[in-house]
Amino acid sequence: MDHQTVLPLFDRQLRRDAKPDGLGARVERVDGVVRQTGAEGGWSGVVWSDLDESSADAAIAAQVRHFTGLGREFEWKVYGHDLPSDLPRRLTAAGFAPEPLETLLVAEVAELPTDVPPPEGIRLLPVTDEAGVGLMAEVHDKAFGRSLGLTRHQLLAQLAADPDAVPAVLALAGDVPVSAARMETHPGTDFASLWGGGTVAEWRGRGIYRSLVAFRTRIAADRGYRYLQVDASSMSRPILQRLGFAALSTTTPYVHEAAGDA
Repeated sequence: MDHQTVLPLFDRQLRRDAKPDGLGARVERVDGVVRQTGAEGGWSGVVWSDLDESSADAAIAAQVRHFTGLGREFEWKVYGHDLPSDLPRRLTAAGFAPEPLETLLVAEVAELPTDVPPPEGIRLLPVTDEAGVGLMAEVHDKAFGRSLGLTRHQLLAQLAADPDAVPAVLALAGDVPVSAARMETHPGTDFASLWGGGTVAEWRGRGIYRSLVAFRTRIAADRGYRYLQVDASSMSRPILQRLGFAALSTTTPYVHEAAGDA
């Protein structure tokens, strides 16, 4: 992995030149940032910034005014290589709360395994309808202790608008969902993104997660994507690195609550 080439490509294609999600979101480039204001139930936040010590505080205040005026919670995704270097401190001072640190991992699709069958007794099932999204939510409840939340709303909307836009998959033991994951495609870029991979505790360590990565890698390869990107938790990072993903940076969501939610 050529970090000096791939990281700037990621920044440019998925952050600086970010496209709307196709569900009514609005992407704007103002005050040195790229922000997305989601449609009702959609994600809102700052995906890229080009700031320095003299411009950061004013840009942060402008985004707080914008989203607060809309009554929206929003997220500022801070990457480890973003400037100014004290951007996290400035966001915290402005009322943002950091969520857990994740690692930006990227792999070349052609270098990843695509034939990793699930363990005996497990079958993989593509998610194509509301029932499948409901089973994904059940997995998230058990694996992470939280529901899909807004993601469930977005998945249902995306399935209705374009069933191929967000390939998702379930792992079933009989008829019981034990793992789930999805992939987001980014047409016009070299990247597809892996999201939401989780396995219920009693089924971890058996290779299910690896089979879900391979399932989505095959789709990415078939659609001509060169790279797969993941914001990896501390749990999934070692598995993905063993599969061939390389760490390019870190990323931390900084969340600013909607007015009245504090």
